[in-house]
Amino acid sequence: MIAGVLPIIHTAFDDDENIDYDSLARQADWAFQVGASGYCTGMASEILKLTAVERMELPSRLVEMSNGRGVVVMSVSAESTRQALDYASAAEAAGCDGVMAVPPISSSLGSDEIVAYYAAIARHIEIPVIVQDASAYVGRAIDMTVNQRLVDEFGPDKILFKPEGEPIGPNLSALRDATGGKARIFEGSGGILLLDSYRRGIAGTMPGMEVLDGIMALWRALESGDEERAYQVHFPIASLVAIQMQAGLDGFLAVEKYLLHKRGIISTTRRRKPYTWEMDAETTAEVDRLFERLQAVL
Repeated sequence: MIAGVLPIIHTAFDDDENIDYDSLARQADWAFQVGASGYCTGMASEILKLTAVERMELPSRLVEMSNGRGVVVMSVSAESTRQALDYASAAEAAGCDGVMAVPPISSSLGSDEIVAYYAAIARHIEIPVIVQDASAYVGRAIDMTVNQRLVDEFGPDKILFKPEGEPIGPNLSALRDATGGKARIFEGSGGILLLDSYRRGIAGTMPGMEVLDGIMALWRALESGDEERAYQVHFPIASLVAIQMQAGLDGFLAVEKYLLHKRGIISTTRRRKPYTWEMDAETTAEVDRLFERLQAVL
């Protein structure tokens, strides 16, 4: 079952910009150590900056690292349906439990073209497909009729959703209501909107790895109905994510890799260029202060 806390694994790089698989393995172990249900790749994995060879190899390596401990979901986002199908085939052959994709971002596609893109992936593989609307930081919003048509054709066990277009909460509720409560929805706000999203009936969350111990504590508090604990943990997480959000995807990548490196989980903070934002000294100091507050709460 694809459900619960499924963090997005960061593609770590060494100083020569090769994938650092030792750092990926430490992330996998960290995820299961703190109680996650598995892990995924996504936009925060810098998936669109990987070579085709790397993307074909990555699924088998991540499944091997999981070693049967939990769910593995692979991003197959691509600029053509043919590419997405090849990546989806590799994910299924490797033993992944599902795939996730944003629509192509280089073309302004209409609803019919987006439905056709996801339908082609769904027909090509047996495992579930997660429709990701990442329009808060990349691409365009997916029209609600697309989601309804996909659920109607393939069913809620085959087509799942990760709506990140703003406003996230109302969009999440609209998707839930438009599908008669059938849609299985994952939130992807990094934790800043997890409390609100949980009350709207999500199946799980896909945060970053950097404060996964905090996300797990928040998720457990929500599951047990402990609102006091939930808010206590939520506030420092929300403050950290607010800093990341100011620079979009580059902000998430910079802060998350900084904290993963600070924890000793990844060996470098290297990101693949081009990108537009770096943490300055004052941002770094505030991230450190908020991280210490979160650890004190935990």
